[in-house]
Amino acid sequence: MVTDERFKLLTFTGSPEVGWKMKRDAGKKKVVLELGGNAGVIVTRTADITSAVAKCVAGGFAYAGQVCIHTQRIYVHKDIFQDFTREFVEKTINLKGGPAENADTDISALIDEENALRVEAWVKEAVAGGAQLLCGGGRQGSFIEPTVLTATKQEMKVSCCEIFGPVVVIEPYEDFQKVVGEVNSGRYGLQAGVFTDSISEMDYAFNNIEVGGLMINEVPTFRMDHTPYGGVKDSGLGREGVKYAILDMMEPRLMVKG
Repeated sequence: MVTDERFKLLTFTGSPEVGWKMKRDAGKKKVVLELGGNAGVIVTRTADITSAVAKCVAGGFAYAGQVCIHTQRIYVHKDIFQDFTREFVEKTINLKGGPAENADTDISALIDEENALRVEAWVKEAVAGGAQLLCGGGRQGSFIEPTVLTATKQEMKVSCCEIFGPVVVIEPYEDFQKVVGEVNSGRYGLQAGVFTDSISEMDYAFNNIEVGGLMINEVPTFRMDHTPYGGVKDSGLGREGVKYAILDMMEPRLMVKG
């Protein structure tokens, strides 16, 4: 299907390694790629902490983190870092684990034990490298406890890679422009979120954060089917969303009558 000339468009959701190889092999086809991310969130000191915490917990642990726009990295202004982190950890500890089919389950197992072992190994590797485990980290079969880390380094897998599991990193920041650079660090650029009441911060974030979608006072896990969805850098190429997917499947034609 990738190389067959009868197919005029190739669309793929998965890893960058597979997606970019498909693009190289696709020849003259149009290619649409959605290749994941490690979404960042900035919480400024003007943000509503209670609202930001509630949304970030949902974004961090919905689907047990098994979604491309999982809220993975949270940067909180140092003035509110302690309050935000305390409330975030409290809510995380109170999440109810259980079977996915139960209505009162907040977080369930990963797709298989192999991925649970990988996530567990990444968390242990981060802690061994100096990261602080604020809660979670345990594993039972394919279930990983919702996990919160801080004092991480950019090069740790829990930060720079797509963890695709229920793990969130929270770090303090001082300067807004510098933390935008932190969000931009690494290979991915799918979606990001900024919690702020400052118009200038909103504008700066939109103009400088390298992502396909920026959510203001919302987590990057937010998505609607009728909006364009996709990323830059290793997060992919092109846009999904009903209208935008249809446009990718069409060729614009021009007729001029003199």
